[in-house]
Amino acid sequence: MNRFIVRKVAVLGAGVMGAQIAAHLVNVKVPVVLFDLPAKEGPKSGIALKAIANLAKLKPAPLGVAEDAARIQPANYEEHLDLLKECDLVIEAIAERMDWKLALYERIAAHLAPHAIVASNTSGLSITKLSDALPAAIRPRFCGIHFFNPPRYMALVELIPTPDTQAAVLNQLETFVTRTLGKGVVRAKDTPNFVANRVGVAGMLAVMHEADKFGLSYDVVDDLTGKKLGRASSGTFRTADVVGLDTMAHVIKTLQDNLGHDKTDDPFYASYATPPVLAALIAQGALGQKTGAGFYKKVGKEILRLDPAKGEYVAGGGKADPIIERILKKPAAERLKLLRESSNPQAQFLWAILRDGFHYAAVHLAEIADNAREVDFAMRWGFGMKQGPFELWQEAGWLQVAQWIKDDIDAGRALCRAPLPAWVFDSAVAMHGGVHTPDGSWSAAAGCFEPRSTLPVYARQHFPENVLGAGAPDPLQSGTEVYRNDELRVWTLDGEVLIASITAKLHLISPTVTEGLLKAVELAEARYQGLVIWSPDDVFSAGANLESLMPVFMKLGAKGIAPEEKKLQDLMLRIRYAAVPVVSAMRGIALGGGCELAVHSALRVAAMETYVGLVEVGVGLLPGGGGLTYIARRAAEKAAGAPGSDLLAFLKDGFQAAAMATVGTSALESRKLGYLLDSDVIVAHKDELLHVAIGQVKALTDAGYRAPPKALFPVAGRSGLATIKASLVGMRDGGFVSAHDFHIASLIAEVVCGGDVDGGSLVTEDYLMALERKHFCALLAHPKTQERIMGMLSTGKPVRN
Repeated sequence: MNRFIVRKVAVLGAGVMGAQIAAHLVNVKVPVVLFDLPAKEGPKSGIALKAIANLAKLKPAPLGVAEDAARIQPANYEEHLDLLKECDLVIEAIAERMDWKLALYERIAAHLAPHAIVASNTSGLSITKLSDALPAAIRPRFCGIHFFNPPRYMALVELIPTPDTQAAVLNQLETFVTRTLGKGVVRAKDTPNFVANRVGVAGMLAVMHEADKFGLSYDVVDDLTGKKLGRASSGTFRTADVVGLDTMAHVIKTLQDNLGHDKTDDPFYASYATPPVLAALIAQGALGQKTGAGFYKKVGKEILRLDPAKGEYVAGGGKADPIIERILKKPAAERLKLLRESSNPQAQFLWAILRDGFHYAAVHLAEIADNAREVDFAMRWGFGMKQGPFELWQEAGWLQVAQWIKDDIDAGRALCRAPLPAWVFDSAVAMHGGVHTPDGSWSAAAGCFEPRSTLPVYARQHFPENVLGAGAPDPLQSGTEVYRNDELRVWTLDGEVLIASITAKLHLISPTVTEGLLKAVELAEARYQGLVIWSPDDVFSAGANLESLMPVFMKLGAKGIAPEEKKLQDLMLRIRYAAVPVVSAMRGIALGGGCELAVHSALRVAAMETYVGLVEVGVGLLPGGGGLTYIARRAAEKAAGAPGSDLLAFLKDGFQAAAMATVGTSALESRKLGYLLDSDVIVAHKDELLHVAIGQVKALTDAGYRAPPKALFPVAGRSGLATIKASLVGMRDGGFVSAHDFHIASLIAEVVCGGDVDGGSLVTEDYLMALERKHFCALLAHPKTQERIMGMLSTGKPVRN
């Protein structure tokens, strides 16, 4: 397969989706031209300019750093169509109107580069009908590409070919979307609403139907269908509000318009009827979150829910019954059996929506997707489900659940009377106990188990996300184990690079982890090219394990903690000055001690969604594992690169980030805060982290890696400390920080400025770490800090005192 290089992308349409797709492209450093209609007043590209400016206001933020908005080039169809010739990929993302899209294709066709891939971002329109407006020469390079909103955060991208789409084109686009954009690709068939919205919206309609049937309020339903059920925390009705009730109605109408109502068409057609309450809300202009009211309405700080019987908003906050919460914690087989047999309306409701989901997915599998894996991935990545419908069905016992579904269909309790497909009971699926096997996932259309894609891009994913039943290897049981203790596994995949994986909850750094990491460095120096610190989930490390230190604290007080804190600091210096490179492969949160572990590594490889910061102030402490020493040293290094500059100017940002517990809300922002360096690597796809990190260790070794020399460096001293303290006094006296926050920030300032020494005095890392240790232990003995620690350990939330 020829390599497809995307030098520039054109996004056609500067609406909500188009602008956010452009934002994600610049997040991953792909140049973008954002097109829209020429403005009637002001600059001709005013519509695109306004959309770009609006990106900084959106929450959640579509940009990794707000200033990257300037890297999106605004354009309009009247003046700039020639720019299309420079673009290797053109993504059309205008409104969901077939006639508008077709007219635009006719307008741009003559300006496209002869090799460019053209893709329509649509949530459900026929891709084949759209391709009819393109010249025959372009149709082999045309397909559908469906991003989920918001594009930066949602993992799913559906690719939809037409009969004319070349297989190589689809492979090239899947490779780009996977590696460069960091997305999970599902290949969908060209059927209404494709895979995720077809199954997901049908599921939402089923929830609305069953909720009405069992008389449950919207807030109770959302509590039942949120995290407790292994789905997105927003549940069902809140999700509809966030998506927009008009948008949901549009997707429903696509089902109504394209799936017919006679017996030869979709047997679930009757369930696609627009719920009366949804129609009424739209008629009133209550479209959900964007209009301030929908199924919910926020009044002050209170969230009200709609009472459809009264036609007014009432107090919300309804929750699942305690007995249901207990049932939902049971293993899958027991859970479904208890829900089905219970007389509790909430249990009956939950069984009904799960049954409806299983039934719907099975009936439509052959029509909408190549295999069951695509359906389960689509629901995970597009709708935030922990498991897709086939995975849960299989885990709970395939044939038993199938029989329950059949019994409900026969009794008229299901959404429709369509029988389960014959393959559910009679094929290799029944023999294997489900649709997912180590050999592949069931294709109802082909009548066999289809293996995963073998595109070269997936070879970069050592442990890709997989479905239950696929027999995927457990990363923490894979490779060759070299060393293990209770909270750390040290292992290797290739015998050349060592991997250290923290196995403790939230990958908290305890004395056991510290001991294990020291052993890992020692082993790496003895026999390997280097060490990668990596764990296979969305937490790099949430910081130090304060709870593990409590027995020592209770017995010896704060002074007993000092030796343990010294061990942690020694670990950080051991990593920094190791004879082989230590690379931190980060994703998710890297907070407190996790941040300190990363900044002392030779290099950091971070997924785009990596949130890094020193957050100890939240528990009444200051960073004590070398984080403040790092800030002081980095400020000195930057000042040395700008002769004649004031050291304090380079110190202020780092001090402020630590004192305010600022966390980078992306890898890009973490780099801006100084926790990642320009030389560090940001990876778009989380499952490529380990591959890239191992490659970076080998590259550093091949280039003759040497640890940095230990050196003295200057600090700001008492004059810098006085300047920082003056600003802190203003914040305290103005009521912006508490007295205890002022006290902690003053101690942080003392460490990063080097204490009571002259400005420009040369110090060592050991000297600053001793200051950190002294103040850390003193704060640990402070009653206000103890209140914060106990509050965090008991509630998980910071105490403001």
